[in-house]
Amino acid sequence: MAYGKRELEGVATLADIEALPEGVVGEIIDGTLYAHARPGGGHVYFGLRLFGELDAPFQLGNPGPGGWWLMVEPGIQVPGSPEFVPDLAGWRRSRVPTLPERQWTTPPDWVCEILSPSTRAYDRRIKRPFYARIGVQHLWFIDLEERTLSIHQQSAGRWLELGIYGEGDTLIRAAPFEDIELRLGWLWRSVQQSA
Repeated sequence: MAYGKRELEGVATLADIEALPEGVVGEIIDGTLYAHARPGGGHVYFGLRLFGELDAPFQLGNPGPGGWWLMVEPGIQVPGSPEFVPDLAGWRRSRVPTLPERQWTTPPDWVCEILSPSTRAYDRRIKRPFYARIGVQHLWFIDLEERTLSIHQQSAGRWLELGIYGEGDTLIRAAPFEDIELRLGWLWRSVQQSA
């Protein structure tokens, strides 16, 4: 199932997401419900591996600078969008000093979307401009088919591409986590070529 825009009467609500069939996930972006198939195993596994690379240095500060809250598939709520779920997201603790007890209501500082056949167009055409509008400063796209990581930073409401890295790039420094070298080559080894 490719991503689909669900035509509803009025503005979509969380009840519309709950009414989706099993195996279909939904998000509400600017009042519109978008639905797509649940991600495949390679997609989920790569996201968990990337989270593992960033967790110790940036969330736990051991070894590393700390100063971040990092989450896998957090539910986030902002005006007009009562539920959207990036694959990975991070908040600087200088902006969000304590972990929210329930829903995240502050837009993240960093988002990573893992592109898959069911979400590629949606992530690029719908979520990318949405993230710029709500103030996300850093956006990463992991393309499992092309085996690339593209790094973007927002400037004056537009995304600037800072770099594209492939599976041959073993160690990289990528904003906003440039304090450490990311073992990108090691991450690609975890995913089969056909993921």
